[in-house]
Amino acid sequence: MIRLHKKKQDITTETLVNSVWVSTFLALVLTIPALVVFLGIYFGTGNLAIGAIVGFGLHFVTLAFSDRISKKLTRILS
Repeated sequence: MIRLHKKKQDITTETLVNSVWVSTFLALVLTIPALVVFLGIYFGTGNLAIGAIVGFGLHFVTLAFSDRISKKLTRILS
């Protein structure tokens, strides 16, 4: 029989609130620039396909750097 030790971890209210704020700001950083670029290209040129491609591309580029962004946001909000 395998026994796994379960550690009881108490999460403080401050840690929980900080995690929620970092997650919220990270979601905003990942989505708002891509949406602005997508809508700017769409309304500027009227071309939905190019706007979607560039918007998704920007979204995935920022997603690739999400670890660094998250660490900086954590440092700022702590």
